[in-house]
Amino acid sequence: MFRRYGDRYVATFAVDEVRVLRKVASEVVGLLTDGFDHTDPVVGRLFPEVYPDDAASTAEFRRYTEGDLKTAKIDQAGAILAALPDGEAGGEVRLDAEAAEAWLRALNDARLAMGVRLEIKDGTDLGEELDDAVAEDPSSSRVFQLSVYAYLGYLQESLLNALID
Repeated sequence: MFRRYGDRYVATFAVDEVRVLRKVASEVVGLLTDGFDHTDPVVGRLFPEVYPDDAASTAEFRRYTEGDLKTAKIDQAGAILAALPDGEAGGEVRLDAEAAEAWLRALNDARLAMGVRLEIKDGTDLGEELDDAVAEDPSSSRVFQLSVYAYLGYLQESLLNALID
């Protein structure tokens, strides 16, 4: 998918891929703005407690770091939105090194968020999860969500490989 051309990282996306990436990045922005709630397990995963046994120290740490971290995560999701082709078309995305790094972090945040919602753990066999979901109901939202989760992982790996080539 992503290939390195000089100092740029380039990929071509179909219209459906652009739609999915827009939706995912927009949902991350929404989660971090309108829906920001520390009791949400996804927020807990994106902003883990630094001192799980010391609520006061965790609160103090959050007070000094959370705003900047939240802004950075929103900006990273925004980097995806800004680089995608306009309108209802597919097309090419060209990233410089800074944008590529932002995409990697944003893709990671999106996968973490989806992983929490889909109850994916470290030892989860994604292929098996997807096979089970398809066997249960091939048209279910879970099949779609697991497919998007897998696609984001593929995209993340592709970009990472292009960066280290």
